[in-house]
Parts: sequence; C-alpha cells; structure tokens
Amino acid sequence: MDTLTLNNGVEMPALGLGVFQTPPDETRDAVAAALQAGYRHVDTAAAYGNEKQVGEAVRGSGLDRSEVFVETKVWISDFGYDQTLHAFDKSAGKLGLETIDLLILHQALPSDFERTVGAYKALETLLADGKVRAIGVSNFMVSHLTDLLARTDVVPAVNQVECHPYFQQREVADLAREHGILTQAWSPIGGITHYRDGQTGSALQDETIGAIARAHGKSPAQVMLRWGLQQGRSVIPKSTKPERIAENIDVFDVELSDDEMTAIDGLEKGVRGGPEPEDVTLESMGRDIPEA
Repeated sequence: MDTLTLNNGVEMPALGLGVFQTPPDETRDAVAAALQAGYRHVDTAAAYGNEKQVGEAVRGSGLDRSEVFVETKVWISDFGYDQTLHAFDKSAGKLGLETIDLLILHQALPSDFERTVGAYKALETLLADGKVRAIGVSNFMVSHLTDLLARTDVVPAVNQVECHPYFQQREVADLAREHGILTQAWSPIGGITHYRDGQTGSALQDETIGAIARAHGKSPAQVMLRWGLQQGRSVIPKSTKPERIAENIDVFDVELSDDEMTAIDGLEKGVRGGPEPEDVTLESMGRDIPEA
C-alpha cells in the first residue's frame, strides 16, 4: 500500500474503503473484508449512519489501532463551534475511538458560512487538543476554500470531492495543490451514472478506459483507480462485495504510461453526478445526527 503524507506530516494510506450508502450490517462485513484484503484506511461519516459498525470491524480485525487510518465527517446539522465539538464526541463514541485520524466537514454550508467557519475552528481546537490527527473538508469548491483559508489558521489537510475521468474538478484541485491540500476522490471509478444535460453512460463502460484495461490485464475500475493514484490523489472506492473489494486494492503492480494518462485526462465531460455544493442548505439537506 502506498501512503501519502499530509501537510502536517501525518501519513495516510493512499487507497481506502468508502462506505457511503452501505447499510450498517453490510458495513461491518465490508470493512472486515477490506482489512483482511490489506486495506488500512476506512472513510465513513456521521450522516452515513454506520460509524458504529466501522468501529466494530476495526476492533474485530485483530489489527493494532495504529495500523488502521479512520476518517469520518461532520454533517452540516452539527455545524457551529460548540455543535462540532459535540459532533466529535458523537462520532468518537460510535467508532469506539479516543482519537480520529482525519475529521472533515462533509459539505460547505454556503447559506450560512459563519456556521461553516465556526465548525472548522472547532476542528482546529480538536487538532490542537490531540483528539484528531488531521482535519479537512469535503465538497468545498474554489469560493468555499478561498473564504475558509482567509478566515482560519490551519490549512485543511484534505478536500474530498467527486473526482473521476468524467468529472475531474481541475480548478478546485489546482487551488488545493497551491495550498498543499490533498485532493481525495469520492466516486473515483465514476460510479454515479450520468443522466444530465443529455449525457448518459458510465466511465466503467468507456471504450478508452476499456482498451487501457485490456492492455494491462486489469479491469476498468482498476485503471481509473490507478489513474487517480498516479495523479497524486487519495481514492476511496466503495464496494460491499469481497471480490470487488480485493480487486480495487490490486492496483499497485501497474503503471499507466504518459499517453494512457493523457487519454484518460481527455475524457472530461464536466457533468457533476452528486449534489451541487452551492445548493446545500439546512432546509434541504439537514438531518439530526443521533447521539449513539
């Protein structure tokens, strides 16, 4: 497993398992299968409702706590300085961890950016107190990152965004790179099928990616993960199937050529699959995060 060094010196496994929309019982089994297959990085979130099962799988793995990098996210309903400090307590309690390796804000809240800043300042406090090893953000676009950097002290270690060959987010990735912020890709294999603006299809069926996959004896998913890794990103593919989980980590024995990387770069469609970050509001996306 390759590792990436965050801007505060913390090392993070480059590839991790994502558990978005994975039911709790399936989460426990998926994380257990991933750790057995060699994963040492799990990405969850308070809003996913499966932090408890992630923690159970980590403890049940027999691995030392220091061997597994656990990342989770604070939901917008818990933004604000005091609320976010409490959100850490909720997540740590469910995970069964004293220290969280990476804690990030799940979204920007453009309609109330004061609460977003307050939430991030709480992350800074948690970092200073040693309760988290690194802090960051997710789904922050250029304007959100620019505003946050101007009003806080600690540069985020990570910005987790939708990123795959069909939607590459180059502008926000360039800004992140300028400030030493690692881009982490959710949906790194283009798992969200595009049905917007007349465009349909999935990167998993793309002919260019398929040809590269055949040339290397790999799957299209493996090629996309390798492409992301070679561009210096962290990737967190999701799966609940043990065979697919094992396949997704089997990407460290192949190197894509410059021409192959360029060909994949050229597949950009500019069509977002996930929610539009600027449209996130408490009214439309707020939800209570339970205590336990």
